[in-house]
Amino acid sequence: MERTFIAIKPDGVQRGLVGTIIQRLESRGYQLVGLKLVQVSQELAEAHYAEHKERPFFHSLVKFITSGPVVAMVWQGKGVIAAARKLIGKTNPLEAEPGTIRGDFGIDIGRNLIHGSDGVETAQREIALWFDESELVSWTPVAQSWIYE
Repeated sequence: MERTFIAIKPDGVQRGLVGTIIQRLESRGYQLVGLKLVQVSQELAEAHYAEHKERPFFHSLVKFITSGPVVAMVWQGKGVIAAARKLIGKTNPLEAEPGTIRGDFGIDIGRNLIHGSDGVETAQREIALWFDESELVSWTPVAQSWIYE
């Protein structure tokens, strides 16, 4: 089953949107297999954003993600990476469609509430970076037969 990494950034946590965001993913039928509240270290932030190290906004990304608690999650399900990205919306909340998390709750690109892996390899890297395998729970929801054929 496909897995993805989702992080509710400090602005989403501070604004009390954690439950709303989780509810959107659960309502879609995806399964939460890992969840923790983290105060992100400088080291973890730099590793997470390593692909942007040479970009001018790298330091502001690191500063923001370390500015407050982050809810780190692993979700699984059929097509979860693409579906989660669609639920999240475009990076710039002002360009995100209504009905998406960023479109409904975001205003500023620097405070866009949530991160979601953009592909299988990225998801694998991010999950391994943020979670030990022992922190991920394998379980079968009773509703699974009502979601998948």
